Amino acid sequence: MNVKEFMSKIMSKVGGFYVILNLLGMALVVVVLCLIVKFGLAVYTHHGEGIAVPDLKGMSYHKARLLLEENQLNIVVSDSGFVKTMPADCILAQTPGFGSKVKSGHTIYVTVNSPSSPTFAIPDIVDNSSFREAEAKLMAMGFRLTEPQKVVGEKDWVYGIICRGRRVSNGDRVPIDYPLTLMIGTGTYDEEDAALDEFVEPTYEADPTEGMHEQPTNPATGTHEVDEFVEVKAP
Repeated sequence: MNVKEFMSKIMSKVGGFYVILNLLGMALVVVVLCLIVKFGLAVYTHHGEGIAVPDLKGMSYHKARLLLEENQLNIVVSDSGFVKTMPADCILAQTPGFGSKVKSGHTIYVTVNSPSSPTFAIPDIVDNSSFREAEAKLMAMGFRLTEPQKVVGEKDWVYGIICRGRRVSNGDRVPIDYPLTLMIGTGTYDEEDAALDEFVEPTYEADPTEGMHEQPTNPATGTHEVDEFVEVKAP
């Protein structure tokens, strides 16, 4: 039975018309549901709507928050930094950037300027690394180094760190904007250290008479007195 015969058979019956009507009604319902979903999502996601993100850099956090609220946007502090030339609590960076198109209710993440410079712990470099190794580690952390101070000791070996006139040790926390001075060896030693390095402990030969009883000396004659003690044995 082909399609034409099938349709004619259905139409020949009294209920065929109602079957076709029901099928058309179901198709119409599906189309309406698709349209509702499409336009409903567009309204929910604000399709076609775009709010330009304002430029917040250099603006105080309070002022930036008010400006974003006026544009139906949110603000969240995601990080902090330190720029000495800029006022504390101002915006250093923002995401998304200035001019980006976002929807209402979107969150803008900002980096604010810290009121004081961040501190970092001095790594394990004092008496544990060469000048080049210590310099590379400290500069990678963001520290600024001054001309190293030469001290007596092994050449280019780090013997200490000076920060603003005082010595600091491994693990001490120091503001990142404080300059550091490394104390490194010159490869020379003072006379006392050189004498200690050249000192050789003398060796002594064993005395064959060691352990023998030394006879007392007569101060009048200058000779040793002979011990005339004779052991008396019992009979």
